Amino acid sequence: MRSTRTLWRWLGVIFLLSFAALGFLGWQIHLQAPPIPKAVVSQDGQVLFGEGEVTRGQQAWLAAGGQQLGTVWGHGSYVAPDWSADWLHREALALRDLGAAQRYGKPYEQLGVEQRGALDAWVKSEFRRNTYDGSRGVIVVSRERARAIEQTAQHYAGLFGAAPEFDGLREAYAMTADALPSADDRKALAAFFFWSAWAAATDRPGEQGLSYTSNWPHEPLVGNTMTTSAAMWSIVSVVLLLGGIAAMLWFHSARKHEEEPAAPKTDPLFGAKATASMRATRKYFFAVIGLILLQIGMGIVTAHYAVEGQSLFGLPLAEVLPYVVSRTAHTQVGIFWIATAWLATGLYIAPLLSGQEPRLQKLGVDVLFWALIAIVVGSTATSWLGHLQRQGADFTFWIGNQGLEFTSMGRVWQILLFVGLLFWLLLMGRALWPALKRPSETRGLIAMVFLSATCIGGFYATSLTWGQGTHYSMIEYWRWWLVHLWVEGFFEVFATAVIALIFTRLGLIRTATANSAIVLETIVFLFGGILGTLHHLYFTGTPTSVIAVGAVFSALEVVPLTLIGLEGWATYQRTKAAPWVAAYKWPILCFVAVGFWNTVGAGLLGFAINPPASLYYVQGLNLTPAHGHAALFGVYGMLGIGLMLFCLRGLYARELHADRWLKPAFWGLNLGLAMMVFMSLVPAGIYQAWASVTQGLWYARSPEIVHSKLMEALVWLRVPGDVVFAAGAVFLAVYGAALLRRHSGEPRTLDVPAAKAARS
Repeated sequence: MRSTRTLWRWLGVIFLLSFAALGFLGWQIHLQAPPIPKAVVSQDGQVLFGEGEVTRGQQAWLAAGGQQLGTVWGHGSYVAPDWSADWLHREALALRDLGAAQRYGKPYEQLGVEQRGALDAWVKSEFRRNTYDGSRGVIVVSRERARAIEQTAQHYAGLFGAAPEFDGLREAYAMTADALPSADDRKALAAFFFWSAWAAATDRPGEQGLSYTSNWPHEPLVGNTMTTSAAMWSIVSVVLLLGGIAAMLWFHSARKHEEEPAAPKTDPLFGAKATASMRATRKYFFAVIGLILLQIGMGIVTAHYAVEGQSLFGLPLAEVLPYVVSRTAHTQVGIFWIATAWLATGLYIAPLLSGQEPRLQKLGVDVLFWALIAIVVGSTATSWLGHLQRQGADFTFWIGNQGLEFTSMGRVWQILLFVGLLFWLLLMGRALWPALKRPSETRGLIAMVFLSATCIGGFYATSLTWGQGTHYSMIEYWRWWLVHLWVEGFFEVFATAVIALIFTRLGLIRTATANSAIVLETIVFLFGGILGTLHHLYFTGTPTSVIAVGAVFSALEVVPLTLIGLEGWATYQRTKAAPWVAAYKWPILCFVAVGFWNTVGAGLLGFAINPPASLYYVQGLNLTPAHGHAALFGVYGMLGIGLMLFCLRGLYARELHADRWLKPAFWGLNLGLAMMVFMSLVPAGIYQAWASVTQGLWYARSPEIVHSKLMEALVWLRVPGDVVFAAGAVFLAVYGAALLRRHSGEPRTLDVPAAKAARS
């Protein structure tokens, strides 16, 4: 007990210090972010972009699809270009051609070596010289560069408008015509794209050869090459990873490992009957299965748009379901069903742990379910209609689609979801309170479940921190608080604590061991995980200290994942503890799969892109979704499915479960995911990485690469994996349908409280 209390103190210290450091670095990002000019003017006084146009352009881009339609500074979708890299390359070419015509009277390709060298040096100096006048708040550019900016702006005005000469390019980018009907919005959009490219190439004040985005993206024309700090901190991160793995292996082997307790002769939970509120969670789990099928359908459509940008096997699907909408649904529904599975697990397990059913708990569970359904349906419908009807920036921000990956729903829906999460926390707290008050061996585990649930409810407030006019660097900072910390941090702690409680209730692990292990694991995960958030922010207009801290802690974040595979093996061994454990075979195997994908998807594929030297070249390329699919579904998705199967095991009589459908479901989902990742996404990412290293990011994201024969062949190679994966989901749905069909009437509720039955 004394040892566990010490671990709790260390957890509190690490939690507070890590968030203090993350908050301090957030303040530094705010202070050192690229300045937004009041105007961009030429040396002869011509106003290229006026006051407020950069911010309005940011809003226009987000309204047109934002991170669902290409990327800015590397974050978003992968069929359309990275607009900051695309603008940078197009403007540099335009300026070079203008310089060649003015200075030598001939095209650049016809110049000699010395003339080309002089012209290349001039182009670099034009881009790297910081001409921002802080006293007036304006960026001053040369007359030649002003003409290059105007030419580049005309390209985007036509692309985001309805000019027919851009139809082919729009199809390659999976765009629809007239994405921004207003000419003023298109002009402002050009201002935003220019500013994002200006910040990527212009030297920071007092620095030489270091832009606001630490020279990202790679663009030889303007002298954007990897910085020394990115290279050095990448080496440090590799050394720390190797040292951390060695230390953890030593710690693991040096620890005294207690023998697992002898499994009970019968299932301790067999006599426990679900309370009314626990039974009310069944509809959550069937909604989860439906959302999984919806996400897969949207994923198939979205992936196909990488080949046919506006059609599905010739059908003009983009007229009613454009890429922006299908990808938004694919990413957002994935978060919805995973979160729903975990929320329902909390509502199911709380009365099981306390042995008491709070008054009106079932009513609360029912109300929360229909509120969540309203949010899912409402936010999806308004996102779809808002995009089709071009409702504009105000509608998209408040009601429609904010254009931000994984946090796309309108602000009204975010507020309602936050209220719903707080209500879920209230339901959890009132059900767990008797168990928290009662001294018991498992009180520490229950406390961890409640504390992580509190963080899940409270930290969703970070989705409300930015506004329509917030600086893009700060939007990215707060967005990753939500995406990284909320999903990869607190949900993981919550799920790990719930799994530990499940195994202690089943008598498969010792309670004392689980108490100390869960706190120790939480310390290890959060020590690297909280500050590891910064690896998403290396090149988003942040100071170089973000690279240093992010590289170090993202490496430490991977260290515990190297041993997760051993934990998975130990979990699998528990399936052989006693004959009755076979009833929990598939939930336990889902937890084993979580261990595998934690090691491979989050660990191996994650560290392949996390070091600054690697991410400098591959940010925004297909190695990122390779890691994302393997980690998000492989870890969090399989965890949600495992928890769902465990809860359904207690919600329906054992003889009602058609377990024969779970074997093809489990193997279909996992093998299909592996095929999708390693047959398609990883090779495509490696091919794009080669293009990025040799010529620049603009080339890796250009139609020449994205729609090359090799890339399109790799997209088609997703089909076998997608088919196997979808078949696994269908088998899971058949299992759920069979469970519903076989069920007749409500199971009888015993007078014995669930927790008391479990203890007996």
